Amino acid sequence: MQSLLILITQVIQLYIWIVIIGAVLSWLIAFNVINTQNRFVYTVVDIIYRVTEPVLAPLRRILPDLGGIDISPVVLLLLLYFVQNLIWELYGSFQAGM
Repeated sequence: MQSLLILITQVIQLYIWIVIIGAVLSWLIAFNVINTQNRFVYTVVDIIYRVTEPVLAPLRRILPDLGGIDISPVVLLLLLYFVQNLIWELYGSFQAGM
């Protein structure tokens, strides 16, 4: 059972890094630091967008409009850390009950 929880935690941790990389890439693109005309950069940005957008889009609909500031990645990161901690808390209470 612990191996499954470790796997789930690692997948959540990987997704957290993908969200962080996606946010940093969006800033770099917005400030014209990197060019999306480069095929490799475009491919990386597209893959990260396709992986994160299905989760970020519903959050953007729920969150209030802050005038061009997108806080949905921050909210998603907080939710992912909460879920990760909740999983281990529940596992700990399950182990204590046995």
